[in-house]
Amino acid sequence: MKKIYYRKLIRDKIPEKIINRGSELETRKLSKVDFLKELLKKAGEESSELLQAKNKSQFIEEIADVLDVIEEILKLKKITSAEIAKQQQKNFEKKGGFEKRLFLVWSSDDGYKTNGRLGRK
Repeated sequence: MKKIYYRKLIRDKIPEKIINRGSELETRKLSKVDFLKELLKKAGEESSELLQAKNKSQFIEEIADVLDVIEEILKLKKITSAEIAKQQQKNFEKKGGFEKRLFLVWSSDDGYKTNGRLGRK
């Protein structure tokens, strides 16, 4: 039997689906610390799948996956929707929204640091 090592967080019904196909698997339960780490990786994985979405149906599916992971992080960290809404409002007041569809091509170097991926040519 050839094994494929995934080493990633999966949804609860995935083992059942694998077994129903006649395959074997190994899982383990994560600690809260490891669960959060894997949820954060999963958020990146699910978000990157949005890039491949081609139609409304695919966008809905991928956004739902992202939201499922985000909601699990919120539960784990005991963050309320009111806290998120408050921070969104602060972000909007400080940085604005996206209505203008602005794309930053370049900026002079004034020492400002961002968590985004700026600096590419």
